[in-house]
Amino acid sequence: MAPAGRAGEDGQVDIEPLLAAAEELLAVPSTEERPGDLLRALELVLDFAGPGFAVERFSSGGKPSALVYPGERPARFSVIFNAHLDVVPAPPHQFRPRREGDRLYARGAQDMKVSALVLAQVFREQAARLPYPIALQLVTDEEVGGRNGTLHQLEQGVDADFALIGEQSGLRVVTDSKGMVVASLRATGRGAHGAYPWLGDNALVKLGRSLADLLAAYPVTSEEVWRTTVNVARVETPNQARNQVPESAQAWLDIRFPAEDLDLNGRSVQEIAGHLAGFCQPGVTPVVDHVDPPHHADRGRPEVLRLQQAIRNQGYDPAFLRKHGSADGRFYYRRGVDAVIFGIGGDGQHGPDEYADLTTIVPYHRALTEFLTLGVSPP
Repeated sequence: MAPAGRAGEDGQVDIEPLLAAAEELLAVPSTEERPGDLLRALELVLDFAGPGFAVERFSSGGKPSALVYPGERPARFSVIFNAHLDVVPAPPHQFRPRREGDRLYARGAQDMKVSALVLAQVFREQAARLPYPIALQLVTDEEVGGRNGTLHQLEQGVDADFALIGEQSGLRVVTDSKGMVVASLRATGRGAHGAYPWLGDNALVKLGRSLADLLAAYPVTSEEVWRTTVNVARVETPNQARNQVPESAQAWLDIRFPAEDLDLNGRSVQEIAGHLAGFCQPGVTPVVDHVDPPHHADRGRPEVLRLQQAIRNQGYDPAFLRKHGSADGRFYYRRGVDAVIFGIGGDGQHGPDEYADLTTIVPYHRALTEFLTLGVSPP
């Protein structure tokens, strides 16, 4: 991979080496089922970050990750830059990057390989010069839950005062993300001949009524709202014939909730299952696979205010955003560490026309640099 470009003494940033590195990285189909490509993407970014740093490697669940820092690992970093290098699946042509004007199209361009490289470049330029310890955290499993990357590293003792995650944000600051409940409703009944439904107990009908009661409490919205939402992702029955009464059925639920929902936030798996049971017909049982907390960061803490000032200095509005999807910041939040999302612009995340807005790369680089160095005397 090409060496990282550097900011000149006049503050100018040569992004061509970074874009060349981005095209190489974006060509790697680093999806969950391709462990070799996950490792390849990780090695490319480690190479881009350059020599002279300690590289601590981790592996969990077949997912590699790394932590890069100058010197010895402290008990607690002041700042961690966090980036994920895995992407969701896409057709082969989306792994052939192409530039069109100020846009770089490819799977992962916006989410979040280009931001990852900028984080790595700023880390390379500033880490050894700062009077406080920082680290670059590279993971390869964010798109499938983050438990074998960010969470695994935190469980191994990695700690910080503040984390900055390079997910896409259009140079705005995300301080809140929703939590997630992954659950199923499982219905049992009694099979019978379809011509004699009174002899059976239709599990699918009971499941449908339970879903209707749940969606009455959490109605499907046609516009953006900051409240709990329920997505019914799948309804199925093993029933194979039209003339049979189904004796079992199941529905998959994807529930997203803000910190304000006290029915879900801070609740255990058992408590959430009990809450969902209140919407269920007799014979329908909720099963909660896992719960991830929402993410919230204090908007008044010094690092957030410093980041906003650095963004403002680039001519951008450092507005606060809230994200409906989950990100690895929730693992920091669970440990009392404030984390924000701050990334480049673009659009089409996870879609067929995903792109990075190249006009945001230089101000992103400058804002990250100022965030790290505001108030710090030069060596």
